Amino acid sequence: MATYLVGDIHGCDKALHALLAEADFSPARDTLYSVGDLVARGPDSLAVLRYFYQLGESAKLVLGNHDLHLLAVANGIKPVKAKDKTQPIFDAPDADRLLNWLAQQPLIRDVPAPDGGFLLTHAGISPQWDKSTAVACAREVEAILRSEDQVWLLESMYHDSPDQWDATLTGVARYRYIINSFTRMRFCSPDGRLDMQCKLPPDQALGSGLVPWFEVPNRQPLEQAVVFGHWAALNGTIQPKLYGLDTGCVWGGKLTLLRWEDKACFTVPAE
Repeated sequence: MATYLVGDIHGCDKALHALLAEADFSPARDTLYSVGDLVARGPDSLAVLRYFYQLGESAKLVLGNHDLHLLAVANGIKPVKAKDKTQPIFDAPDADRLLNWLAQQPLIRDVPAPDGGFLLTHAGISPQWDKSTAVACAREVEAILRSEDQVWLLESMYHDSPDQWDATLTGVARYRYIINSFTRMRFCSPDGRLDMQCKLPPDQALGSGLVPWFEVPNRQPLEQAVVFGHWAALNGTIQPKLYGLDTGCVWGGKLTLLRWEDKACFTVPAE
């Protein structure tokens, strides 16, 4: 029984199955965790969605920004973009079932293990949050996504402000900060303010005054490791209690899988 964690798939179905075969993943025995962004830009997002849905309890995921955008498109809030290659999802006979299932997925997972386990999110955890705050904030947004207010939330999420956490935030401002932190965050200013514009590798952002969210001074301590994706320009990062698994498969890089128990990494090149 092994625990596998895969980076951003983005519809790269053939690469996903090649990677799982290389690691000898078995849904009858193992559990597969995804850092989110199952869909968009790759050749077969529908196949990836169906595969994770069909795995049932053998697959767990968190929502990424592209997954949330897919839900927004499904609700008529945004148009389908040709470059996203997601039209086959909406044309599929099982589209409603897949999209309803996707909307039930969380923004963070707390996964126990003998070594302390890990927190799984798409982009990371706001440097201004401790674990209990992060989990509580995620549950607020998840409850709305699963309610009749889903469309209202999806309509409201497309903005970069506010850029700093305040426990007194309410309504749209509060929920937007939570969504941006979990699904879009990369860089922050040293005081923890989110920067939504810079997507460079950290070594190319020197002199900008920005730092990766996980290097913010006085970042709130977390009891567990954090596993995340989203930031392809990092090309993966393995640090003590920090595992970045997005290695840019859909951009011509590779797809990465981590086996948690022994921290073995498996990769396959882009399709």
